[in-house]
Amino acid sequence: MKAAADVCAEFGLACDVRVISAHRTPQDLSKFAADAHKRGIKVIIAGAGGAAHLPGVTAAFTPLPVIGVPIMTKSLKGLDSLLSIVQMPAGIPVGTLAIGRAGAVNAALLAAAVLALYDEALAARLDEWRTAQTESVAERPSNEA
Repeated sequence: MKAAADVCAEFGLACDVRVISAHRTPQDLSKFAADAHKRGIKVIIAGAGGAAHLPGVTAAFTPLPVIGVPIMTKSLKGLDSLLSIVQMPAGIPVGTLAIGRAGAVNAALLAAAVLALYDEALAARLDEWRTAQTESVAERPSNEA
């Protein structure tokens, strides 16, 4: 999830990074999620591995958008995490992204895109980032493989 925090920092987005467990600290999670909107949080990114209930339980306690990132696990390489997060019942939405680092990066980019709907300066930075990404793609394969 460090990759998500790094992307948020790159875009100048404040982020509140915490370790909260849906199973081991459920009271902390319910308070965090229920009060998030009052604290000015606009989007929540929740990474979880294994049973991976964190994003879903978070979404149950808040009306804010929740983006779930499945964490890579040793036993099933994150597939358990992915299936736990993606299979939410109707009425408790969680946007689920890819397993691991790619999912964390994309979670931050998706959060930035949501916030950019109401922030023209952020929208411009996001456009610049995407343009730079496009321009970084080589037209021809490198001989350095």
